[in-house]
Amino acid sequence: MRRRTLLYGAMVAPLLAACSGQSDDGGESGGRTTLSYGVWDVAQVPGLQKVIDAFEKKNPGISVRMELTPWSSYWTTLKTAMRGGTAPDVFWMNAVNLQLYASSGVLEPLSGHIKSDATPVDRHPASLVKIYAYQGEQYGIPKDFDTIGLWYNKALFDKAGIKYPDATWTWDDVRDAAAELTDPRERVHGIAAEMDRQGQLYPAIHGAGGYVLKDGKSGFGDERSIEGLRYWTDMIDRGWSPPQSAMVESKGRNRYWSEKAAMVYDLSAMAGQMYAVPALKDHGGVAVLPKGRERATIIHGLANVISAKSRKKEAAWRFVHYMAGREAAEIQASAGITISSYEGTQDAWLKSMPEFDLKHFIEMQEYAVPYPSSKNTAVWENLQYPLLGAAFSGKGGIESAARTLGEQMGRALKEERA
Repeated sequence: MRRRTLLYGAMVAPLLAACSGQSDDGGESGGRTTLSYGVWDVAQVPGLQKVIDAFEKKNPGISVRMELTPWSSYWTTLKTAMRGGTAPDVFWMNAVNLQLYASSGVLEPLSGHIKSDATPVDRHPASLVKIYAYQGEQYGIPKDFDTIGLWYNKALFDKAGIKYPDATWTWDDVRDAAAELTDPRERVHGIAAEMDRQGQLYPAIHGAGGYVLKDGKSGFGDERSIEGLRYWTDMIDRGWSPPQSAMVESKGRNRYWSEKAAMVYDLSAMAGQMYAVPALKDHGGVAVLPKGRERATIIHGLANVISAKSRKKEAAWRFVHYMAGREAAEIQASAGITISSYEGTQDAWLKSMPEFDLKHFIEMQEYAVPYPSSKNTAVWENLQYPLLGAAFSGKGGIESAARTLGEQMGRALKEERA
């Protein structure tokens, strides 16, 4: 059997017969349809509930019930639910999994719906919309987006007498500041150079003029990509950042929150959690990512998709269509949790945390690179930590480790095309 057939069989068994009282078009006895909506971020639940309330007010015949599953078990639970016929009607999708799920036939194609209802997909960043298309068909519509910024501790900068980061900063400025901000006696590091794909690895690779994935080929063996990885490992080797082995239990952002790291690259989606830390609300700051050979950040965002086996597709599409519009985006933005991807609706998010200069996350869309993905993204991404781990723990060898990763990733990409 071909890979696609095997995967389809593993992920999707025929759904169980609909319960009595439910018609073929998804309606339920009593004239009301209840949709299930699968999500993983508890922090977004209050804001999403406001969106759902507004949708239900406009669509009195439809109810939406959120199903919250923690990230750590979300994908496993989703696959199990698909096998058992209990998958949510609508659920969150990310770049890593889109092509896998779309190629397996478990997602409802949306292009026809979008055209019929003039869904304003063009008001969302084109780079994000592209992530959720596969072989010319749109399968998801973005609801939000993230870019990566340079978070810094103003109090530690003031203590060291260093000017705050701004748009003029380059990698050399980061290195100089990291050296001066590192204080072994206080156990403070200048920066947290964590081995994190979206936050650190990918932005640095593209900032050096390299690439992660292009035309179906791995970029990890490219000299510019290696230069980007070396940007991080050099700071670990010099003691300006903790080694990766020390950040397994205490992640880089946790060290920043506890004021033991003066700088960290991190997501815009972390702004709400930063804001909840009193010290950071008082003296935390954010700037655009510093320039390497080029300016680059990574853009990613979640999308809403519909299960191909949902018995309530008409209602599910109404909900996804609503979520793609301005009203839902403005409600979501006002909750201050994440940046709504609908153009021109980010002001409420910016104003929700005035102490932070959050506009930089919006500005970086201009040179943002879409999160890299293929049909089996997880296969080659899972190679990164084992192969790069030693170099990110201060043991050297980033050049040979990156080239080995490039070779193994190349084989994985070749296999997924077979």
